[in-house]
Order: sequence, then C-alpha cells, then structure tokens
Amino acid sequence: MAHLGRLAQSHLEAARAADHGRSAELLLHDGPLRQTLIALASGTELAEHNSPNAASLQVLLGRVRVTGGQGESMAAGEVAVLTHLRHAVLAEEDSVFLLTTVTGVEPSDRPLRAR
Repeated sequence: MAHLGRLAQSHLEAARAADHGRSAELLLHDGPLRQTLIALASGTELAEHNSPNAASLQVLLGRVRVTGGQGESMAAGEVAVLTHLRHAVLAEEDSVFLLTTVTGVEPSDRPLRAR
C-alpha cells in the first residue's frame, strides 16, 4: 500500500534536485488502469502530448496549469478530467499530482466533467 503524503514529499525533493525538474513513479497498474505520481519543480513543464482516452489529474501539492483547451490552473485538492486534446502541464509552483489513466477504451462523446 502506498502512502501518498510520504511519496509526494519524497518525489518533490527528488524533482527539486533533478536537472530536469521532475520525478515520477507508477503506483498502480491493474489491467488498463494506471496511477502515476508526478512531482514537478516550479517552472518545469511536461511537454505537449496526446492524452489517453480516459484520464484525470488530482493535484496533491502546489499549483499546475494544464495547457491546451482552456489552459486551466489547478491547486492542491482539485481534480479534473483531462482534455482529449493535446496538452502540456506546467508547474506554477513546486507541485505533485496523481495522474490516473485508463487505456484500451474508446473516448466518449459525452462532455468532459468532474463532479
């Protein structure tokens, strides 16, 4: 069992020390479901990339901006469905987030939303 608080702090320290400003760990891989903890030092960006067919991002620490679509800024405690468009993620401050993806499913025609 993973303890998100301890892992978040550990990966944030690693991201701050890394030349590329990031650290990540795949926490869960169960069939098509994956959860990855990603830490980014302030100003670090995950370059623009395609989104899987189903994905969400939950900010655990800090603040990130998801570019593409509406370029939404997200703070600790917030969770959102990721756009199916190409996007990037920029750390507006030292940040850690949990990326949940489901592969092998077709994208939905329904509007994207989180409750």
